[in-house]
Amino acid sequence: MEIENTIASKSNAGSLLKEWRERRRMSQLHLALEAGISQRHLSFVESGRSNPSRDMVLLLSESLSVPLRQRNRILLAAGYAPGFSERDLNDPTLKPAMDAVQTVLDGHAPNPAIAIDRHWTMIAANGAIAPLLRGVTNVELLKPPVNVLRLSLHPEGLAPSIVNLVPWRAHVLERLRQLIDQTADPQLTSLEKELAAYPVKKNGPESRPQAADMIAVPLRLRLGETELSFITTTTVFGTPLDVTLSEIAIESFFPTDAATAAFLRQLHDGAS
Repeated sequence: MEIENTIASKSNAGSLLKEWRERRRMSQLHLALEAGISQRHLSFVESGRSNPSRDMVLLLSESLSVPLRQRNRILLAAGYAPGFSERDLNDPTLKPAMDAVQTVLDGHAPNPAIAIDRHWTMIAANGAIAPLLRGVTNVELLKPPVNVLRLSLHPEGLAPSIVNLVPWRAHVLERLRQLIDQTADPQLTSLEKELAAYPVKKNGPESRPQAADMIAVPLRLRLGETELSFITTTTVFGTPLDVTLSEIAIESFFPTDAATAAFLRQLHDGAS
């Protein structure tokens, strides 16, 4: 929190709100209408001529879909106490939520599922994930904290096993850039630069397009002589009031064909 205090002291609340408005590509008029205030009032807030009330900061932040971590920063810049708690994942008060996360992950079996934090660090997984990582040759990539995106695209990680590496890489980088645009997180910006610099080469001929290709970019993974195909979904907590909880997401992998589903079921039954 000391770091956040230092950062907040360098900017006033109005300038931070303006930065987020511009990041969201909204005009003053658009935001004023969304928040139900006058454009003149908003202009005064952004220019620093008027210090916003606590409720005004929260209203504008909600209208701009500002992440909870950054809402705390704006509140601090306006001279108010943070409005959202930020607890460690091991905090006893978060145990019910973390138990719920693990229950969801286990409930996805035999399909793979992981839980990640805001930097795509894996914080939990179900048993179906481990078999998919057998092709990773750099064991350092598997030592906690494991960054899922780095593991996916690193040339000594899963990249050599991804059949459709070129389109999958493009999908991952585009998704990461969208997240950077949403959160303005410098650590994600650094990660994006690292991943974009990894060498890329096709891992053999592309497979024939499947029905799943029409709705999402699938992850096609080769394990030995077996090719698996997945589409992914992301789940987040609804209406969280804790910064840490708001930044947890569950990434689920669902088979796109009968062969993949059968392979996963066989792995699951063999491990039971």
